[in-house]
Amino acid sequence: MAPEDILQPLTNFSDGGNQSGKVLMPRIGYTILAIIMAIFCTASLILNITVIIVTFKYRHLRHPINYSLVNLAVADLGVTVLGSLLTVETNAVGYFNLGRIGCVIEGFAVAFFGIAALCTIAVIAVDRVFVVAKPMGTLTFTPRQALAGIAVSWIWSLIWNTPPLFGWGSYQLEGVETSCAPNWYGTDPVNMSYIISFFSFCFAIPFLIIVVSYGYLLWTLRQVSKLGIAEGGTTSKAEVQVSRMVLVMVMAFLICWLPYAAFAMMVVANPGMYIDPVIATIPMYLTKTSTVYNPIIYIFMNKQFQECVIPFLCCGRNPWAIGKTEEETASTNASKSSSKKSQVSPA
Repeated sequence: MAPEDILQPLTNFSDGGNQSGKVLMPRIGYTILAIIMAIFCTASLILNITVIIVTFKYRHLRHPINYSLVNLAVADLGVTVLGSLLTVETNAVGYFNLGRIGCVIEGFAVAFFGIAALCTIAVIAVDRVFVVAKPMGTLTFTPRQALAGIAVSWIWSLIWNTPPLFGWGSYQLEGVETSCAPNWYGTDPVNMSYIISFFSFCFAIPFLIIVVSYGYLLWTLRQVSKLGIAEGGTTSKAEVQVSRMVLVMVMAFLICWLPYAAFAMMVVANPGMYIDPVIATIPMYLTKTSTVYNPIIYIFMNKQFQECVIPFLCCGRNPWAIGKTEEETASTNASKSSSKKSQVSPA
């Protein structure tokens, strides 16, 4: 695709309205969307920046198994800064006012950072299988392995998000036309082939990895529990914790991404199908809310991070640590760091 093809038609984005000239949603609707996204953006910035700061601040958190958690926070920040914040602005004015260039930049950035985050979640699932289940928390996880998983996430995302910049697919306005994404509506064979490939390799494969990894992890813990290896029911307790964690993770993944993927596939399978723009907007915004769910699930369900993040956010106090002073908590963290450098808690 030539540069002029990527940048035109600019007039569709600068006339103070949508391309079709139809009223897609009342003005109050755009205002509500702007407020909702502003709330999620604020929460995402606070939580993900906190994750990064806390990881660098506390030495016992800087072990390889947590590299992916920090990478997830970085990817979520990318979606928030280059996607969600721009969406707040465009909804506030009631139309996409950033021009064709802005549409391509936003569409590429959200897809690039979003798929990198999605792949990182799959990497985390694989990490936990190797560290926890093979064999039960005794396998050393090296920095090289952790960095390799992170590199794969970014490279995979880059591979599948750059083709629209060169003619295979494109980035276009979506839903109520205040944000941009890969063009799900294009009916030409070239565009449809890209969307099918994008769905298969950027959603179906990560989802399959997550389900298989956590399924194997639960199966392993169940087998160990049946053999009676654990003393005093420790494994049974761990199994319950991991089961709860896995259920929350998979449900959050499905809530955030499945509606969007299903919508895209419906449009591809039925090119003439009409979907109300307001309804089509809902799954698009659900994917953006994952930048808040991710740190809550993957960090606050990790006890090591809990003991550091909560005092950091609460000015040195941990309301959940009843009877523990700050010095005692720090002492506990220090003692755990020496014994858990090569391990990770299942929850």
